[in-house]
Amino acid sequence: MSNGTGPCGACKFLRRKCVKGCIFAPYFDSEQGMAHFAVVHKVFGASNTSKLLLTIPPNKRFETVVTLYFEALARVRDPVYGCVGHIISLQQQAVTLQAELAYVQARISMLHHHHHHLPMPPPTPLQADLAAACCSNVSSSVCTSGDPLIDITDLCNVLDQQLDNSM
Repeated sequence: MSNGTGPCGACKFLRRKCVKGCIFAPYFDSEQGMAHFAVVHKVFGASNTSKLLLTIPPNKRFETVVTLYFEALARVRDPVYGCVGHIISLQQQAVTLQAELAYVQARISMLHHHHHHLPMPPPTPLQADLAAACCSNVSSSVCTSGDPLIDITDLCNVLDQQLDNSM
């Protein structure tokens, strides 16, 4: 029984009586638990989920349920890659942002040196490669979830114009 207030969310979803000692009750409350269990059930099934939870030590079950929920949610959104697709997308975003950061740092350094009439140090090979990658139409909206990243193309263009105008 879930807190004595009726069946837990999992038992509500399964339309069964929630018995004392229900494996799902501590993790799928009667409020949001039904929606969370529905996602887990769709991907893993009730039987597999209960069998898995019974093999996990009680002190690790909450983290297991959270992990199952997020993996199931990822599988529903992307049935082929699941959470791996999201991880790959985040890795691509990190590479793109590193390239954009290197480009902006190089431009700022050029502006700083030009403003102070100092000779420009040559860019490191890594800075040159990253800046070239950034300038060769590397999009900053790599995210497959549709959420746009901050696009710094305009900032790069402003820096380029300022540098051109000051020379």
